[in-house]
Amino acid sequence: MRGFSKVVIAGNLTRDPELRTTTGGSNVCGFSVAVNRVYRDSSGEQKESVSFFDCSAWNKLGETINQYAKKGTGVLISGRLEQRSWEDKATGQKRSRVEIVVEDFNFIGNARDNGDGGASSSSAAVDMPESSVPDDIPEGEIDLSEVPF
Repeated sequence: MRGFSKVVIAGNLTRDPELRTTTGGSNVCGFSVAVNRVYRDSSGEQKESVSFFDCSAWNKLGETINQYAKKGTGVLISGRLEQRSWEDKATGQKRSRVEIVVEDFNFIGNARDNGDGGASSSSAAVDMPESSVPDDIPEGEIDLSEVPF
């Protein structure tokens, strides 16, 4: 069976994006998004929890996020989950983490929330060509229009 990974989150950047260039010449932007959840516990008391998600955006998509987003910017992110593994140089231990590889995003909230002087735009969508996101799935094998969400 062929696997499928899709994730959608909405939250705020926890730090300014960081743009780097790989040895192969591709740009990758790294950032983290905090997602708040408010709920009531079994006694009816309102609680809040926060989850933090590491994200990476490649090429033009990453350049756009790096240029316009900063700590506190509201974003709606969709992408796929990817696990990375490496050996820690200091301890020699194997390490791994799961991150969201961004395939599409929107800025959300108003411009005042993003600290850019109160510009009138409240939401900005960025559509990127599929070739800007590295992907292991050959084109045409999954018809996303048939996915029920």
